[in-house]
Amino acid sequence: MDLLASEPFSLPKTLDAVDVAIDVNADIADTVLALGLNMYGIDPGSTEWHGAATSQDMDRVRSTIRQLYRDWAAEGASEREACYKPILAGLNKAFKDVSPAKRSHLSVLVPGAGLGRLAFELSNAGYAMEGNEISYHQLLVSNWILNYTSGPKSQSVYPWALGFSNHTHRSHQLQKVQVPDVWPSEELDKSCNDLQAELHAYQRMSMSSGDFCVLYKEPRYEAAFDAVTTCFFIDTAPNLIAYIETVRHCIKPGGVWINLGPLLWHFEGGSPDKKSSSSSTSSETGRENQDRNRGIGESGSFELADDEVIKLIEHLGFQIVEHNPVVGEAGYIQDPRSMLQNMYKPSFWMARKI
Repeated sequence: MDLLASEPFSLPKTLDAVDVAIDVNADIADTVLALGLNMYGIDPGSTEWHGAATSQDMDRVRSTIRQLYRDWAAEGASEREACYKPILAGLNKAFKDVSPAKRSHLSVLVPGAGLGRLAFELSNAGYAMEGNEISYHQLLVSNWILNYTSGPKSQSVYPWALGFSNHTHRSHQLQKVQVPDVWPSEELDKSCNDLQAELHAYQRMSMSSGDFCVLYKEPRYEAAFDAVTTCFFIDTAPNLIAYIETVRHCIKPGGVWINLGPLLWHFEGGSPDKKSSSSSTSSETGRENQDRNRGIGESGSFELADDEVIKLIEHLGFQIVEHNPVVGEAGYIQDPRSMLQNMYKPSFWMARKI
């Protein structure tokens, strides 16, 4: 132990630095919690929720901290470019006859919105956007970053602090990034002026909480949206038919569904199997208070190949207007300097409701 405590290893110094990083991340958690309690009208002094966090909750918090890297740090730009850019390009192509100033009259739903970056980008491009998320961990963080940050790069985050494996240099584990890379309120104001949008982003950007397959099958959402965009989402379904039927219900006739992502079926083998720092929607299906016979937790798991997904979508009332089974490569919360690299070759497709 004396060897490892001395230079060049200095493990006690490393552990001290990790403690500092954890404290910085905890500052975000404290802020997010305070805002969340206020948002839901929960008394901070109540003892009902104290000590209620499970090990699964802790895993989701760690994943959410890393997702700040993917969605809201400059260093995550390459992942966003690979995943969000094709979706926005597809949306612009589908509505090429609508001027940017009038995009605010087109309503777009983003299921599995996570920390809200794709939803923000669509709103920033002029569309009326509604994001949906079931994970309250991610809902609270998206609320903080979209509504309460004080400026660009105003908060430090250590995304890899708790992982000790596959680092070529210790400094990589202790990498600090600044979030958000852009200040959402400032960017939305600027884009509204640049696009001469008929409706300001504040009037056309919203987030909903709840089970996608329950909430958006309600009568009030029938034919409510001009488009649905899904990113790294459809493989969170134990029953893909339920997802497709929900999209079909809430999208207008002639509306488009744009999807990009792999097919790492989360319920293969009968239980949720998260991607490495995966899309949040599946991670919440294990909550004790969720009815597993409804919505995202519906029974009847099955796994399809990409060509079979396309055939199922066509069978259930959509016309495929574009399909690229491999659209480049994309990481998911991937440290580019890690000795372990996981890359996806996601499929991209656009379908129109018949």
